[in-house]
Amino acid sequence: MSRLALVTGATSGIGRAFAERLAADGYDLVLVGRRKERLDEFAGAHPEVDVRTVTADLSTSDGIDEVARICATEPLTMLVNNAGVAHYMPLAELPADKAAELVGVKVLAPTMLTRAAVAGMQERGEGTIINVSGMIAFSGPAPHSQMPRRAVYGGSLAYLVALSQILSAELEGTGVRVQVVCPGVVATEFHERQGIDMSALPRMAADDVVTASLRGLELGETVCAPGVEDAGLLDAVFQADLAAFGAQSPELATRYRSV
Repeated sequence: MSRLALVTGATSGIGRAFAERLAADGYDLVLVGRRKERLDEFAGAHPEVDVRTVTADLSTSDGIDEVARICATEPLTMLVNNAGVAHYMPLAELPADKAAELVGVKVLAPTMLTRAAVAGMQERGEGTIINVSGMIAFSGPAPHSQMPRRAVYGGSLAYLVALSQILSAELEGTGVRVQVVCPGVVATEFHERQGIDMSALPRMAADDVVTASLRGLELGETVCAPGVEDAGLLDAVFQADLAAFGAQSPELATRYRSV
């Protein structure tokens, strides 16, 4: 039986690497991106599998709706929510249209596409949803001196981590797997399109991110951090989250009470 994967942001970087790997593994593909010529070039270069291309802008309602219809009606084996934009800047300097674009692509689109795909996956008793986030999702406590502020971008990545973890628990026992991939800096066009030169920094290859993600699925990881050697660090973060969550009380904490 053929396997079908839909990959967003498939024209370059991590999305392109996922498409290449999945094609090599025999998946038929639905590839979504803004640059039609690149999608068509990929399809022409991979006659060994069926490649359907969809030119869509996932920062728009029309783009999200078009791809969501495919997710809801096609028997997807895998959904890779990879599309992204950066717009690194402090919130006060972030233009409204760029803020809306960022939230549309990294929050609204993954939510709606996953919602559209998951019911069919549950009915079929199998499926995989991969959300591409980043280690910036864990950077909230970092001081200003350590890294530039990018509140909306970081917040959108943190959303994908929480969404994936909670959805994974919701789907336990259904045969549907959920994973969020959190790479660090990756050697792609992502930063170049934002006018940011990252060439002097050590960067992971996009192919390695895909390797980590697929191996992480085999290991049963919900959160895959390709560049973190000690997975216990992630476990410690999540255990601390649960400890704080479990420590809440209806009584006002002592430190907030008047002396």
